[in-house]
Amino acid sequence: MKYFTILALTIISFTSIAQEKRSLPSVDVKTLDGKNFNTENIDNEGKPIVISFWATWCSPCKRELNAIAEEYEDWQDETGVKLIALSIDDARNMSKVEPYVNGKAWEYEVYIDPNSDFRRAMNVNNVPHTFLLNGKKEIVWQHNSYSPGDEEELYELIQKVAKGEAIN
Repeated sequence: MKYFTILALTIISFTSIAQEKRSLPSVDVKTLDGKNFNTENIDNEGKPIVISFWATWCSPCKRELNAIAEEYEDWQDETGVKLIALSIDDARNMSKVEPYVNGKAWEYEVYIDPNSDFRRAMNVNNVPHTFLLNGKKEIVWQHNSYSPGDEEELYELIQKVAKGEAIN
């Protein structure tokens, strides 16, 4: 008689993760006009930075960035936050990014990671995946997935970071 062992794997999805602070990796991505931009040059003069990984084919990504766009000007006025929308669209789809962004009139800095180098360096497996950085460009929080209202939690955390408070 043969015995079989069945291994059941449970996948746990963390919707938000507070973590030890780590800095951004140095990786080349593309601007919307196709020029190289190194991620070590991301800066916001000591104010909070949000990096949101998204794709044109990802409906939750677009919902999240569109929801934030409605409040973004107020967020900037109140906290000085900068949001960077980082598309993971590959070389075949990257031509769709600029028309989509222009159509939505997003006020974000937008970059494209066509070879997924920055995505891998940041350990992003699924989109949307959002990172919050403090004024020292250290990652202090990240969030994977999107549900309506998540942008409110993000803004509360941005406010804490802007005041120099710790995120638990």
